Amino acid sequence: MDKILVLDFGGQYNQLIARRVRAEHVFAEIVSSRKITVDGIARAGYRGIIFTGGPNSVYEEKSPRFDPAILALGIPVLGICYGHQLMAYLAGGHVEPAEKGSEYGKTKVCVEGCPLFEGIPQESVCWMSNADYVQRAPEGWRVIAHTELCPSAALCDEGRKLYGVQFHPEVTHTEYGRQVLHNFVFGICGCQADWRMDDFIETSVAKYRQALAGKKVLLALSGGVDSSVVALLLHKAIGDNLTCVFVDHGLMRKDEGDYIENVIGKQLGVNLVRINAEERFLSRLAGVVDPERKRRIIGGEFIRVFEEEAKRLGEQDYLAQGTIYPDVIESGKGDSAVIKSHHNVGGLPSVISFKGIVEPLSDLFKDEVREIGEKLGLPEELVRRQPF
Repeated sequence: MDKILVLDFGGQYNQLIARRVRAEHVFAEIVSSRKITVDGIARAGYRGIIFTGGPNSVYEEKSPRFDPAILALGIPVLGICYGHQLMAYLAGGHVEPAEKGSEYGKTKVCVEGCPLFEGIPQESVCWMSNADYVQRAPEGWRVIAHTELCPSAALCDEGRKLYGVQFHPEVTHTEYGRQVLHNFVFGICGCQADWRMDDFIETSVAKYRQALAGKKVLLALSGGVDSSVVALLLHKAIGDNLTCVFVDHGLMRKDEGDYIENVIGKQLGVNLVRINAEERFLSRLAGVVDPERKRRIIGGEFIRVFEEEAKRLGEQDYLAQGTIYPDVIESGKGDSAVIKSHHNVGGLPSVISFKGIVEPLSDLFKDEVREIGEKLGLPEELVRRQPF
């Protein structure tokens, strides 16, 4: 499977960049610029690299960097905003504060002919968000776009397939931004569109059927889209060796507990245990008005109820969770092992002993999780459900 590395320099649109690439059916993963090496990039077999934006200036002492040897790997690179400036700076160019001040918002950009701008009009609207700009391009590089305030809105070293844009192609405000990313991913990197949810389902089912053969797995089912999709995916892989514990605490929508039990347990055939704990939760919450205290009470009581049911069910080998890719990114983890070593997740007490954690959705964004839910037969009402 072809992969694009999104090298994270702390920008606000980093997840959006990865989602835009995945929308082209090419897998993209986000890795912190501080947590990767040149050797690691070379071994991973990436077809292309995107340097993200970020809030820093290239001249700040502690601003994030990358090893310039990355540019010599022969892997195509697209730098965006700060990533564009940093690439030019480390390649020998000069970056300085914009002469006429910061440039923010929609701006007319004029582009020149090159593979990155294939099929894009000479003039269009882009989204700028910068206080610095590349004042002098590195030797051998060519300026391929400009705006009224930024004479070097895009650069390239076409021979080495190195490109940089000062504007943000990933946001909807950039008129032809998706075409820019499409051109980079397919025209420059030569990727194949082989990241598809049908393939993900097939691969995941086979993977967990083998990894969890003869093992018992426990899942805390909330009725939300993430845990419901995990339930269907693992049920498809291991059948009744998956037990879903649904703690009905009485704090959901009217009749929602009955709906979840009927859809997940009866219609879709998942092994589901419903714990009616409404009175238990409401009695603990009686007279409590502070929202934070309510949250702690609900969380603590849920753990106790879940622990009691886990003990009643007997030994369970693994705990399944509905962790999705943004959770992984925000927690700073980059590990996508099939089964992870046990740790105290979400406050679950260590008295519940599991051999490991199973997180089938940890590589997926929410829109991808919803697509998988649809393909697995989850009703539209659950697929599009919002937190209550």
